[in-house]
Amino acid sequence: MVVDRIFSGIQPTGTPHLGNYLGAIQNWVNLQDECSSVLYSVMDMHSLTMPKEPAVLRQNILDTTAAVLACGIDPKKCFLFRQSLVPEHAELAWILGCLTNVPRLLRLPQWKMKRASQNNEGTVGLLTYPVLQAADILLYKSTHVPVGEDQVLHLELAQDIAQHFNKKYGEFFPVPKAILSRTKKIKSLRDPTVKMSKSDPQKLATINIADSPDEIVLKFRKAVTDFTSEVTYDPDSRPGVSNLVSIHAAVTGLSIKEVLDQAAGLDTAHYKKVVAESVIQKFAPIRNEIKKLQEDKSHLIKVLEDGAEKAKELAAPIYQEIRRLVGFQ
Repeated sequence: MVVDRIFSGIQPTGTPHLGNYLGAIQNWVNLQDECSSVLYSVMDMHSLTMPKEPAVLRQNILDTTAAVLACGIDPKKCFLFRQSLVPEHAELAWILGCLTNVPRLLRLPQWKMKRASQNNEGTVGLLTYPVLQAADILLYKSTHVPVGEDQVLHLELAQDIAQHFNKKYGEFFPVPKAILSRTKKIKSLRDPTVKMSKSDPQKLATINIADSPDEIVLKFRKAVTDFTSEVTYDPDSRPGVSNLVSIHAAVTGLSIKEVLDQAAGLDTAHYKKVVAESVIQKFAPIRNEIKKLQEDKSHLIKVLEDGAEKAKELAAPIYQEIRRLVGFQ
C-alpha cells in the first residue's frame, strides 16, 4: 500500500537566506500540517561536494537546525534528522548508482555549473550526488517531494531510477511526484538575472533571515533596479524592481496586484524602504528564536538524533527488502 509521504532536505550552509525561506522552508511548515508522514533532513553528506572545514560544517549543521526550528518546523509533526546518521542513505545510493548511466549525470546542469567552480575538475561526489538525492527520497518510499525549479531535473532522475529499479526487480518504489513552490524564484539583489545564493561573493546580494534590521535596510537600499522610478512588475524588462515586488508579495502574503496597488505613487527609492520594513517585520521573531536556540547546542543535537532514530525505524524494513530484492540476502 502506498502511503502519502513527503521527503525534502536542506544543505547545512548555516542560517538560510530569504530565498531558502520563501522557496522551501515556508512551504515545509505548511506541509507538516497537511500530511501525516513528513521527513525533513539536514543534508550533511551532500555538503561535502563543495570543500568544507570540519569545524565550519559542524557549526553550519547546528545553525541550519536552529533556523528551521525557529521558522516553525515542529519535530512532533515531522521527522527532522541529520542525513549521515542514517547510513542506509549511502548504502542505497551505491545500489542505485549501479543502475544509473554516467552520460545522464554528465548532462545535468548542476554538474556543469559547479564543476566550473572547481577548476573544471569536479569530484566523483559532485557528479553522483543526484543519485544520493534519489536514495534520500526512495529510501522512505516517499511519494511527494517539494522542489524548486532548479531541482526538477534531479527529481526526474529519481523518478527514472525508481522506474528502472521496479522494471528490474518488480514493483517496489512509488514514483515520487513534485510539489512545486508557488513562490517566484527570489533573485540576487545585486544581479537580478541570477537567483539569490549563500555563495554569492557580493555580501549585499543576499538577505539572510538572521540579518539585523540595519543590514536588511542597507541591502535593499543598494539593490540594483533601473532608471525608471515607477514601481511596476515586468520580470523580463525590469528584473530588479520585479524582484522587489516578488519579495514584498511573498513576505506579506499579498498578491502582485495588491502590492502594486499599495506602491502606487512611490518611487523605487521609497519602495525599497517599504520592502525592507516588511522583511524586517517578517523575520524579527524568527531572528530572536534563532538566537535563543543557538544557545542550547545539546537541544539541537538531540532533536537531530531523535529524528534520526525515527527515520531509521522507517527505513530499516524498506532497506532490508531492497537487500533481498537485489540478492544481498
